[in-house]
Amino acid sequence: MKALGEIGWRRAARFGWTTLALLPYRLAVFPQLRTPWLRLLGARIGARVILHDVRFFNLYRRGLPGLTIGDDCFLGDDCLLDLAEAVTLEPQVTLAERVLVLTHTNVGYRDHPLQRHFPAMAAPVILRRGSFVGAQVTILPGVRIGPESFVAAGSVVVEDVPPRSLVAGVPARPVRTLYWPPS
Repeated sequence: MKALGEIGWRRAARFGWTTLALLPYRLAVFPQLRTPWLRLLGARIGARVILHDVRFFNLYRRGLPGLTIGDDCFLGDDCLLDLAEAVTLEPQVTLAERVLVLTHTNVGYRDHPLQRHFPAMAAPVILRRGSFVGAQVTILPGVRIGPESFVAAGSVVVEDVPPRSLVAGVPARPVRTLYWPPS
């Protein structure tokens, strides 16, 4: 009952409804069947998007209307998107397997002893056109991944990634700038 007291009946009902509404999405065998269902539930998804076994949480907060995926994006198996705030993937973004995109942090209930040191926060995440995020990457709230940037597998992205950069590590740091003739 403590959780219900913190989020309220309205958000609890929204959680229940979205959990049920996502059942057809979860049961869809083919990725091409998932996209229309998410659009029906309020997500903005472009053409030629492939969603493998992607999961969502915090749907009772911002929810699927906060999800924008541009044309020609690919999201691999076991990706997990936090929809407490908006998540935007511009066209041609690739998320490899098991990418975690967080839009909020919270150490626990309002009376948790760490709340005064680490207050809850939420901020949208944006992945710009043509970026690539490797397997097992974690992206923290408020981060912007620059256009045509590459985030190496296993990285934890705690701050914005400049355009056309390769970043790697925990925390992710620039390794080099990517140069090539403009297309």
